[in-house]
Amino acid sequence: MTRQEIEEIVKDFLIEEIEIDENIILPDALLKDDLGIDSLDFVDIVVIVERNFGFKIKPEEIQDLKTLSQFYDYIENKMR
Repeated sequence: MTRQEIEEIVKDFLIEEIEIDENIILPDALLKDDLGIDSLDFVDIVVIVERNFGFKIKPEEIQDLKTLSQFYDYIENKMR
């Protein structure tokens, strides 16, 4: 799976499932401050990522992720 495919899947579920405005979904967007993702959203995101990408997320692995780009990097690295 390419980086572009990962970004498209994540963007789609952020829009559809988490109801984030498409216009603010930028690589440098801060997950909490810019996108407004809270702890309940993170639970949903973990489930969605596991379903779409086929791997388990450990909370300690994503706790230091600040930007959407870092989140893409995380997924891309797990997919290797």
